[in-house]
Amino acid sequence: MPFTKSEKIGSDPISRRIGVLISGRGSNLQAIIEAITAKELNAELAVVISNRPDVAGLEHAQKAGVENLVLDHQDKAKFATREDYDRELVQQLKARQVCLVCLAGFMRLLGPVFIEAFPNAILNIHPSLLPSFAGINAQYQAWEHGVKVTGVTVHLVTAELDGGPIIFQETVPVLDRDDADALAARILKVEHQLYPQAIAAVLDGGWRVDGRRFVRA
Repeated sequence: MPFTKSEKIGSDPISRRIGVLISGRGSNLQAIIEAITAKELNAELAVVISNRPDVAGLEHAQKAGVENLVLDHQDKAKFATREDYDRELVQQLKARQVCLVCLAGFMRLLGPVFIEAFPNAILNIHPSLLPSFAGINAQYQAWEHGVKVTGVTVHLVTAELDGGPIIFQETVPVLDRDDADALAARILKVEHQLYPQAIAAVLDGGWRVDGRRFVRA
C-alpha cells in the first residue's frame, strides 16, 4: 500500500532505519553519514550495500562503523537472473528492518521484485531537473544542450526510469565559463545538501502520493 497523508513511516525508531545502495565513490552516502552524525538527519543507517567490490563508498561506511556488504550482480553462480539479485537485496534489507532505501549512485536498474517490496519507500537522487535529462550523464546532457539552468532532483523510485514522484528539486545555474566537469562539481555540492533534507521529509511523514505528485501536508 502506498503511504497516505496520515501515515508516517517515521513514527518509531525501527521505522527510521534506512539502507543505502551504492556502486562507486559514495559521496552522497558520506553526506548522509555526516548529516546523521551532526543530528541534522534523524535516521539510523542500518546497512550499506554495494553491487561492486572494492569501491570507495564501502570505506566511508567502514570508517563510520556502519554494517556494509557486497552483493556482486556479476556473480552468476549466485544470481542467475535479475530477479534473483533483487530478491537477495530485499532479503538483506528486510533482515535489518530497513524501511526506507536510498540509492546513492547505485548504477543498476531495480525491477518489480524490489520496487514492490518497498512501495513508495525507495529514493533516488538525479543530477538534473527531471523530467529533463533523465538517464546517465545528465550533467553532460544539460551542458551540451546549452540550457541556462539545470539542477538536482530527489524522487521516489517507480518502474519508470527517473520518472517517480518528485520530492525536492534545487536549481543550479549553467555558467558560460562552465565545462561539463565544472558543472557536475557544482551540481554534486547541491546533491549533498538536498538528499539528507529529502530523506528527512520522507521519514517525518505527513505526505501522500497523488498521481505523479508528492504532496506534503
